Amino acid sequence: MDRIAARARITGHVQGVAYRAWTRGRARALGLTGWVKNCDDGSVRAWFEGDPEAVQAMLSELWTGPGAAVVTDVRSEEAAPQGHFRTFEITG
Repeated sequence: MDRIAARARITGHVQGVAYRAWTRGRARALGLTGWVKNCDDGSVRAWFEGDPEAVQAMLSELWTGPGAAVVTDVRSEEAAPQGHFRTFEITG
């Protein structure tokens, strides 16, 4: 099975609303590996690796987030898979 990777930057009201935990749960449910973290500028960044359909589904779901989130933008780009992730984790 081919694997792809994508990095994403999510902006809006996405910190302090369990966005990272929600992302981890959704990514794991889709069988993805990678990470999600808060950034000093108030955004959330993430790296996803896995089946192309699962990665695309995750990128679409980032616009929703948990109930208290208000997502104003999701920027993503494809990247070369790194292949060393074993699970999906919150890193910061």
